[in-house]
Amino acid sequence: MKRTSYRIHRTRSVKKPNLTKSVDEIVRDLQQVSQRKNDYRERSLKLHGLICARCGREFDHNNAHLLTVHHKDGNHLHNPPDGSNWENLCIYCHDEEHNW
Repeated sequence: MKRTSYRIHRTRSVKKPNLTKSVDEIVRDLQQVSQRKNDYRERSLKLHGLICARCGREFDHNNAHLLTVHHKDGNHLHNPPDGSNWENLCIYCHDEEHNW
């Protein structure tokens, strides 16, 4: 079976680095970005529950790692607080979604 990446690569504008920032400020900024990126998964699991939106398979906290968040519009940066761009899919259904 062909393995695919779920990340959609888009060209992004490159920001010029701020050379006046200290190392501590740079580390703090990177930690905040990382925290925001991972935050949407936990929010989606809370909003939509531990169930696959396609096949209906139910998950618990022991196997929740098999449940992924699919961005309906394909934009991983579009993470509205109401979760309208997300659906929880098991790894199998998520793979099928991206193989269409």
